[in-house]
Amino acid sequence: MDRSDDKTSKSNESTLMAVERTLMAADRSLMAWVRTGLSLISFGFTIYKFLENSNAQLKVSGGIISNESSPKVLGLFMIGMGLLSLIFGTFENRTIVNDLRKRHTFKHTSYARFMSWSLMILGIALLLGILLRFM
Repeated sequence: MDRSDDKTSKSNESTLMAVERTLMAADRSLMAWVRTGLSLISFGFTIYKFLENSNAQLKVSGGIISNESSPKVLGLFMIGMGLLSLIFGTFENRTIVNDLRKRHTFKHTSYARFMSWSLMILGIALLLGILLRFM
C-alpha cells in the first residue's frame, strides 16, 4: 500500500468538500440578499398602496393632503433598493462561483440564483407598474 496515494486521495476529497462548503456558503449569502430584496420590494409596494389609499380617503373626506406623490416616491425608492439588493447579491454569487471555477472543476446548479432572477423580474414589473401610474 502506497501512503502517498492515500494522502493525495484524502487531500483531493478535502479540497472537494471545501469547494462544496464554499458554494453552499455563497448560496446562503445570496438567499440573505434575496430575503432583504424581497422585504424591501414588498414593503415598498405595501407602503405605496397603503398611502395611496389613505390619500384617496383624505380627498373624499376633505382632509389635508401634504403631498400626493410622496407615497409613490417612497414606494419607488424602496422597490429600487430591493432590486439593487437582488442585483448586488446575484453578481456577488456569480463572482464567487466563477472564481472557484477557475481553480476547480465542479458541477453546480444554483436554485438561489433562479429565485433571485425571478424576484428581480417581479420587482421590475412592480417598479414599472408604479412608474406608469405615476406619469
